[in-house]
Amino acid sequence: MLDWIMHWIDQHGYMVLFFAPMLELLFLPISAEVVMGYGGVLVFQGKLNWLASIFMAGAGSTIGMTIAYWIGYKLGIPFFEKYGSCIHMGPERLDKASMWFQKYGNKVIIVNYFITGVRHITGYFSGITCIPFRMYILYACTGAFLWAAVFVSLGKLFGPQWDRYHNTIKKYLLIITVLAAVLFILYFLYKRYKLQIIEFTASTLKRGVKIFHSSGRVKALVAVTFAAFLTLFALTVSLIQDFLANEFLDFDLLVMFMIHSLFNESWAAWMNGFAFLASSLVLLPVIILTFLRIVWKGRDRALEAVFLLIVVIGGELWEEGLRRLFHRVGPLSASGREPLTFPSEQTFTALVVLGFAAFIWVRHSSQTWVQYTALVTVLAALVCVGLSRVYFDVQYPSDVVAGYVFGGVWLSLAIMLLEIFRLLRKDNVNSPRPS
Repeated sequence: MLDWIMHWIDQHGYMVLFFAPMLELLFLPISAEVVMGYGGVLVFQGKLNWLASIFMAGAGSTIGMTIAYWIGYKLGIPFFEKYGSCIHMGPERLDKASMWFQKYGNKVIIVNYFITGVRHITGYFSGITCIPFRMYILYACTGAFLWAAVFVSLGKLFGPQWDRYHNTIKKYLLIITVLAAVLFILYFLYKRYKLQIIEFTASTLKRGVKIFHSSGRVKALVAVTFAAFLTLFALTVSLIQDFLANEFLDFDLLVMFMIHSLFNESWAAWMNGFAFLASSLVLLPVIILTFLRIVWKGRDRALEAVFLLIVVIGGELWEEGLRRLFHRVGPLSASGREPLTFPSEQTFTALVVLGFAAFIWVRHSSQTWVQYTALVTVLAALVCVGLSRVYFDVQYPSDVVAGYVFGGVWLSLAIMLLEIFRLLRKDNVNSPRPS
């Protein structure tokens, strides 16, 4: 099958890149992702142009989605209620899809391209549910070119190794896409049902803290950190299960290959700078500045200072204990460097210190630009630190990810407890004293 696909792409190039995704999106059994990936391999070999390949695949996908939309629009619900079961698009599936689009809107169209089985029916259901075409085509076209760009670029990046990695790539892209969809849905639900979520979280914690007397902003903060803690805790359990089952090999090989392909020897100086971001020469001044910020602007100075110490010292003990518990040696174990690497000490510590510092600065600032600047700065620094660890082959990608996840659990727990203790103190101060 793969040889046949390669033969057709080699012979007809851009035409196959145009028609394959178009026909797949009309529900024909063609693997457009494989076609686009092998198109990227030909780009690597110099037989096709990268931008032209993306354009042809994106244009074919857009046309396929457009045709599917108008078929669904013209035939309408009665046709699919009567004959849809013959092509696995019966009334029950139709109702579920209609409810999905009504709840989450057109933005899911972009995500659907990366989910096998879902992208094939997205165009039809969009037409059936009568989504306005102008809005639909905007998201459909954006998703089509993004989908094409990802797979053509990955084929170009991996080149001759595409045969080896394309199934693993599809698996992890699906995981990333599902996580992105879940995050989008959670954000959508939070925006739409914010008051109900806040009150539910408040009532859950009501036995320990009288949250109902606090401001809406504090309620929202506790609700968000509580949800983040539960999500990260679930990821932690999943990571531990994968570690025990030794299932990180494919992920590590794939990510290491990608990073070494994207960043050659000329990036060494930059990577040294990125690694420096997780050093004590950077993190210690951040801790000191955070403490000074608490003294200067803090609303519960003693409480926030205590939690700063808990976050830093407790986090160091937590991370050291985890590495000794799992006792995983890193890629450079033979040279005696980085003997224990799971989770990554650098990504864990950077996330905990920079994350708590950003929280303190954002917590005491009402300026939007400060909040976004702090968030973007911390995220960029964390990505750079993780890249440097893999680039220099001192830690596996799974070590880096584990550092983020375990650090996120500790940070979210600390922030949630800080806000709860803040509310307890406020409640005790405001409660009437017995005469």
